[in-house]
Amino acid sequence: MVMADGPRHLQRGPVRVGFYEIEGTLGKGNFAVVKLGRHRITRTEVAIKIIDKSQLDEVNLEKIYREVKIMKLLDHPHIIKLYQVMETKSMLYLVTEYAKNGEIFDYLANHGRLNESEARRKFWQILSAVDYCHGRQIVHRDLKAENLLLDNNMNIKIAGKMSGTYSCSLW
Repeated sequence: MVMADGPRHLQRGPVRVGFYEIEGTLGKGNFAVVKLGRHRITRTEVAIKIIDKSQLDEVNLEKIYREVKIMKLLDHPHIIKLYQVMETKSMLYLVTEYAKNGEIFDYLANHGRLNESEARRKFWQILSAVDYCHGRQIVHRDLKAENLLLDNNMNIKIAGKMSGTYSCSLW
């Protein structure tokens, strides 16, 4: 007879990255995967972007480090926050704010267009975040519906590639 859960010695505990337990996959790219994580103590949900550095050449790795530096500078209610960076020889882990309601692209595909007041509200949030970045000599290099995320209150959270001209040494 086989037990549904199997023997205790064969069961694996939750996969962990730092203080976070991995709960599932949110998305995949060429050199990275984004996982849903939960802080072991606070139980806060986060998104963890896991980048395989061994798959990147020096130029692309430097671009990622530069984007991380920029993300560390940003603190705006409509831009995804970078909480923590962890690094090993071959991997880079970016722990960010989790936008529970996903991409506005998917929301619009599933629910249709927004009414005028809701569209205006979302547009204002995007403009506010873009203005904040531009005031710091930072631009978003890939602003599109797939990089406009929605938090649990349906507020815009901009994610994606940031670029800028600045002078700092945070890394």
